[in-house]
Amino acid sequence: MRFDDRFIEELKARLRPSDVIGRTVKLKRQGREYVGLSPFTKEKSPSFFVNDDKGFFHDFSSGKHGDVISFLQETERLSFVEAVERLAAEAGMALPAEDPRAAEREQKRQGLTDWMDLAQKWFAANLRRTTGKATREYLERRGLPEDQWERFGLGYAPNDREGLKQAFVQRGARPGDLVEAGLLVAPEGGGQPYDRFRDRLMFPILDARGRIVSFGGRAMNPDDRAKYLNGPESPLFHKGATLYGLPEARRILGAEAKGEQGIVVVEGYMDVIACQRAGLPAVAPMGTALTEEQMERLWRVSAEPVLCFDGDAAGRRAAYRAVERALPLLKSGRSFRFTLLEAGQDPDDILRDKGAPALRQALSDTRPFAEVLFRREAEAEPLDTPERKAGLKGRLRQAANAVQDKDLAEQYRRDLFERFDALFARATPQRAPWTPGQGGGRGRFGPPPVLGQTAEGAQAMQSLSRAIEPVPAALAHGAIDDPERMDDHLEAIAAHGFGDPSLDGLAQELVRLRFSGQSLDSAALRRHLAQSGHDVLMREVEKAAAKSGAPFLAADKPLGETRIRWSQAFDALIRVAALEDALSSARSVPGQDEVFRRLKAERDALRRAIKTGEIWEEGASS
Repeated sequence: MRFDDRFIEELKARLRPSDVIGRTVKLKRQGREYVGLSPFTKEKSPSFFVNDDKGFFHDFSSGKHGDVISFLQETERLSFVEAVERLAAEAGMALPAEDPRAAEREQKRQGLTDWMDLAQKWFAANLRRTTGKATREYLERRGLPEDQWERFGLGYAPNDREGLKQAFVQRGARPGDLVEAGLLVAPEGGGQPYDRFRDRLMFPILDARGRIVSFGGRAMNPDDRAKYLNGPESPLFHKGATLYGLPEARRILGAEAKGEQGIVVVEGYMDVIACQRAGLPAVAPMGTALTEEQMERLWRVSAEPVLCFDGDAAGRRAAYRAVERALPLLKSGRSFRFTLLEAGQDPDDILRDKGAPALRQALSDTRPFAEVLFRREAEAEPLDTPERKAGLKGRLRQAANAVQDKDLAEQYRRDLFERFDALFARATPQRAPWTPGQGGGRGRFGPPPVLGQTAEGAQAMQSLSRAIEPVPAALAHGAIDDPERMDDHLEAIAAHGFGDPSLDGLAQELVRLRFSGQSLDSAALRRHLAQSGHDVLMREVEKAAAKSGAPFLAADKPLGETRIRWSQAFDALIRVAALEDALSSARSVPGQDEVFRRLKAERDALRRAIKTGEIWEEGASS
């Protein structure tokens, strides 16, 4: 029996390797991976790893590597067909019927894929021609520099009814094949097919294996009835099973340091691109609400994907619809978190206006599924009478019962009822508790003093409140984003750090790595720093850098310009250090009062410019 690529891909998408392999090997979660003793060799220390994100296992002791199919072949001595049949039964998939024409269909599908690849190249070439000038200007206004166009495969479909058709027919394409691929439209009433996409910015849509299966197009004419247009259902493209940006999101997840970052689901193509440029693994559905099939694909990549919505009323309604659809599918290790952005802001806006650190910070502020579910039910009607409160409790019970996993349903019932009790307990006046006195002192009614209200707590509160200054944080963040910009300043960084003592250890590690000759890109550098104990500090750096307004963190600036602006800001910090040395010398020399005052005034002015962000103004650091 022959299984086509689509069947095998769907089979793997429905099964987690850790679930299948975990029945044979005792696995323990270790970050994003699972580890256990090798089933192929006798060993005492575990060297067998399973990665659900990437869909494979690797055994360091034997060198064996593969997927769930090859695992069954290796461990149970099954043939390929037997392993697929076993897994298909487990996944609830019917085996494809024997069909002598299956090979012919697969060959046909491959032919359509070839035309899709050629279409992407054709669109990309048009973007750089005279006809694509307006689209290039649009991308520049959206803050997407030219060096990113190729990364995301962007292109332009010219405003020509038969431009693509004629170009491809000349290359040997049959119009019927191009209609089947979704590139042309065949009029319902008959007539010659014509180009589906005209005068549109083009986004290639890839399947989970990285093959182009369709396109999305954004209208360049503001009067066009459809702002966004996706290709139709086809032998290559199934809208409800596809997530835009999935291959790149999986690559980002694989390059990350082990952590809790889940895949992020946003609304549109440009939002996906903004997130991925900021190092966030993001995807988007095809202009519709998430389907159950798309949810299953998300859970295969991440245990708790983050659903991102606008914070306005429409955004909350969309979040509640997602809750409704996902609720019956929840299981242990399969849930969602939610983030609600400021009303009117989307990820693309945040990246363009505030930079990558601000976007990462905004998407890290998430809420658990149970909280959003409770909020949905609580907002259904006013809760000002006993009857309405009882109605809320009934809705919460019904929501918990919708979870098909019985153990999880019981946990949801408890959690939702605890939230219910806490909501109305706040409205019930109670006598304050008695707090005994300390050291023989007099007790009192009321809660214990909070940290900072006692002499002992004040000192602890002060130490906790020392935040990293925004400008030094921006310099450190810029160095991590683009390590090469440090190369002309390594000695100065080693001597002075980034201008904040809390960053000295991070600065020294960055200098050590550059001097060691290790050529780490930003993703590898972040992974190294996280593994060497700087992960918490890096999160604080991102938070502080997001407040800096540093122009060299802006995603729409050319690389050369950002390096110059970073160097200017760093030079300003070095000038402060030099002024400190000069002040120290002038203080010890008699008759240098005027020099001392001048140096102090210059140092104070520069410190103030750094602290307030005036350093970014034109000429402030030139």
